[in-house]
Amino acid sequence: MAKTTFGVVQFACTDSVDQNVATATRLVREAAGAGAQIVLVQELFEDLYFCQEEKAEHFAKARTLDQDHPTLKAMRALAAELGVVLPVSLFERANQAYYNSLVMVDADGGVLGLYRKSHIPDGPGYEEKFYFRPGDTGFKVWPTRFGTIGVGICWDQWFPEAARSMALMGADALLYPTAIGSEPATGFDSMEHWRTVMRGHAGANIMPVMAANRIGVERFGEQELTFYGSSFIAGQHGELLAEAGRSSEAVLTASFDLEAIRAERAAWGLFRDRRPELYGRIATGDGSLPLR
Repeated sequence: MAKTTFGVVQFACTDSVDQNVATATRLVREAAGAGAQIVLVQELFEDLYFCQEEKAEHFAKARTLDQDHPTLKAMRALAAELGVVLPVSLFERANQAYYNSLVMVDADGGVLGLYRKSHIPDGPGYEEKFYFRPGDTGFKVWPTRFGTIGVGICWDQWFPEAARSMALMGADALLYPTAIGSEPATGFDSMEHWRTVMRGHAGANIMPVMAANRIGVERFGEQELTFYGSSFIAGQHGELLAEAGRSSEAVLTASFDLEAIRAERAAWGLFRDRRPELYGRIATGDGSLPLR
């Protein structure tokens, strides 16, 4: 049966949008040259991770997601040229609202739709609630030329509810553009925890899962984050099939027979044996159900 080849890239960002887009373009080309048909680039790759600090001046980085958006225009042209699917992570302005968003670009350069990040973190070094409204699109799954994929953005990847929702919507693979690194408040190295959680999504849903993270040290005033890379592709059993280092630019690829995995997923019975009527507590804030 035909296989779908996924690519994941990671690189260090700079304060130059043009330079970052050029780097992303170069690495996407490299991934496509290695056979990748769907290529994942990291979260908010146009710029440094400005969410380290709360400053109004950074809102000027946001743009409306129209046909004149320069990065989106460039990525659409690249997708059409190479015949690859590109999920594109961007800082979106929509009237008075600002979102951490992703545009799904199909292999012909056409736009399949928009996803706005659902879970917005707020903590030392990751002050995203200052900038982004919680997404209002709901989770999204797209039937691309090379397979049906669901995409979450960074903090979304910690929530099994998001992964399961996209699986229930028909996803055959889950992709997560990411910006994660050192934890200024605790000094905890979350890399293995981060990977383990997402590998669990793969095993629990019997589908490939992958993440693209940035690398490098980024500073804003007294604030500093070291992004730990470690981008990876996990198979449908949670096994690591390809992984990048913590500090080096990388291009990863892995191929999957999505139709065969779909049959395996059905045979395992994980979705057949679900009991949605018992899961009402998950849809509450405190796990309690109304009194009868």
